[in-house]
Amino acid sequence: METSSKENAQFFSNNAILPVDGSSFKSESSASKEKQSCCGGIKIFVGALSFVYFAKALSGSYLKSTITQIERRFDIPSSLVGVIDGSFEIGNLLIIILVSYFGAKLHRPRIIGAGCLIMSAGTFLIAMPQFFMGQYQYERFPSTTNSTVNISPCLQDKIQIPLSASEKSQAKINAGCEKEAGSSMWMYVLLGNLLRGIGETPIQPLGITYIDDYAIEENAALYIGCVQTVAIIGPIFGFLLGSLCAKLYVDIGFVDMDSVTITHKDVQWVGAWWLGYLIAGVISVLASIPFWFLPKHLPKTERRKDSSTSSEQSKFITEDNKEQHKSYQQEKIAEMAKFLPSLKNLFGNTVYLLYLCASIIQFNSLIGMVTYKPKYIEQQYGQTSSKTNFVIGLINIPAVAFGIFSGGLIMKKFRINVLGAARLSLGSSFFGYLLLLSLFAMGCENSDVAGLTMSYHGTKWMTDYEQALFAECNSGCACSKNDWDPICGENGVTYVSACLAGCQASNSSGKNTVFFNCSCVGTSESPSRSSSAVMGPCQKGNECPKMFLYFLVISVITSYTLSVGGTPGYILLLRCTQPHLKSFALGIYTLAIRVLAGIPAPVYFGVAIDTTCLKWGSKRCGGRGACRLYDSRALRYVYLGLTLMLGTVSIFFSVAVLWVLRKRSSPQDETLSANGERGACGTKSRKDNFVNSDHLIQTTYWPEKETRL
Repeated sequence: METSSKENAQFFSNNAILPVDGSSFKSESSASKEKQSCCGGIKIFVGALSFVYFAKALSGSYLKSTITQIERRFDIPSSLVGVIDGSFEIGNLLIIILVSYFGAKLHRPRIIGAGCLIMSAGTFLIAMPQFFMGQYQYERFPSTTNSTVNISPCLQDKIQIPLSASEKSQAKINAGCEKEAGSSMWMYVLLGNLLRGIGETPIQPLGITYIDDYAIEENAALYIGCVQTVAIIGPIFGFLLGSLCAKLYVDIGFVDMDSVTITHKDVQWVGAWWLGYLIAGVISVLASIPFWFLPKHLPKTERRKDSSTSSEQSKFITEDNKEQHKSYQQEKIAEMAKFLPSLKNLFGNTVYLLYLCASIIQFNSLIGMVTYKPKYIEQQYGQTSSKTNFVIGLINIPAVAFGIFSGGLIMKKFRINVLGAARLSLGSSFFGYLLLLSLFAMGCENSDVAGLTMSYHGTKWMTDYEQALFAECNSGCACSKNDWDPICGENGVTYVSACLAGCQASNSSGKNTVFFNCSCVGTSESPSRSSSAVMGPCQKGNECPKMFLYFLVISVITSYTLSVGGTPGYILLLRCTQPHLKSFALGIYTLAIRVLAGIPAPVYFGVAIDTTCLKWGSKRCGGRGACRLYDSRALRYVYLGLTLMLGTVSIFFSVAVLWVLRKRSSPQDETLSANGERGACGTKSRKDNFVNSDHLIQTTYWPEKETRL
């Protein structure tokens, strides 16, 4: 065995194994060449892995940004959108055990490359329905689509409609019914996201362990830090890409844009959601290329060969879980054949089990909150999809990145031990959810919608909403209660449609249509006088923009606070796990998060949000479509309440983790840890504590971290 340099030989002089040929070290040129070869290979791998992390984070965050677009395009409820979002975790579930347990014996770079190709195939599949579904059909008053025919919105007599126009409209409806089967195209989105999950599975466990195996220990933390930094940049670009695509019409390039009578501010607008998936798919293909040319193994430096396990890492591993002393390679081979015993030993670790429970419940809270955050902002504060994605990408994601960096910096600077890491993680969660509690007071009231949130006489319903869309003022009109083509009256009230507003005439066409003689749009001073209205719903109250600003400030602080505790919690997981079970522990941890949080959380959050819907859309051939209007107050209580309730339960488990750690640590450990001489887990020396902290801070990844807002 040869050393990398004379300095390394001196550093390891007390513990180094003598070479077989009897020489203490070979020539400096030979050692330097080996070191350069190793460093060069690992740096190429780090660069390639960083690009892969960027690609998968971009596509994952872009999916979050298109939730509302997919819901409107396929006319499906939030609960079904939650199933689509959870299909990614199902894909992970299918192979994550095999990858995390047996992946180290295979060609890890090529497995990662194959995963990237599968991930890109899934991303392309998500975009495919756009090319087979036909053009997007939105509800719109007929006169806005034909400037040569001026039809009265209030059809007192159906003969007013020219026969040719009526027949043409009916033919279009029949054609839409024939294509109604196209609404099942959302299955392709689900299958595509499932493939994304399968392809993403090997990237994290195999990529991180490859760096951990072949990088110099002092450089490993830097390399992993670079990978995670790039991973945080991915969601920023993902949400900004979502913001850009949301401004482009869904059928751009397929229709004449002059014929589109709605804007990106309209409630029925659907952006070019599919375009971003094509871009993300191409990026994933490019990211896979370098891994096909990387070797299965890299030469290890002497420092990696002589590294030993810290006493801090084994402090909280109970004696019942320790096996007879073997070499590391022998232990790894033995464990490959002992799946069930390894699982039993892992769950026999009380700290690991309690932290796993706390993480599962907390990720239920965070994944549900992140998935529907764009919808919440749009419905609660009346913001467009484009602006919502822009705000999340430009403000929230950087706050998360800064929080992760701060957590790692605090751990390194103050040399925090396991007990301190548990305290920091608990404090972060406690103050984060405490800040979240203040968001209950930062919502907007319901918009004034005649027949839904208030009566046509201007009386607001404070109890259960009695949906009375028909009133005396529109009794002479042949209106449909299923339509959703909102207009804003000059009295500041939104009406479900121009017909239900009792409008008798209109001028202009398209986006600039103005309705006149609307019998239901009476001002408070003169209720009997007919008034005018314009296309689109009215803006929310004057206080709403101010509340949205407060929400952004608190949301950013909350994102930062919760993210600070992520790294200490993850290090707690690693330090209290047996070294030869580390990869297996990470695999089980990720599996549990995917199965018990990633899959169910978007579904039951979506079901809960659906209960707050006031106005459901109707499909062209019957059946309930996507929700058009939510009860703002109920949505706020359901969305924030469910998030806060789950977060509170997770805090109790975190308290239990801290209690177990305090019970196992001695008072002397806590006293000495304040002087940096000995941690709660009993490190041998300041040098050991410093080195091991660097080694463990390197792995700062946890599932869905990139979109944890």
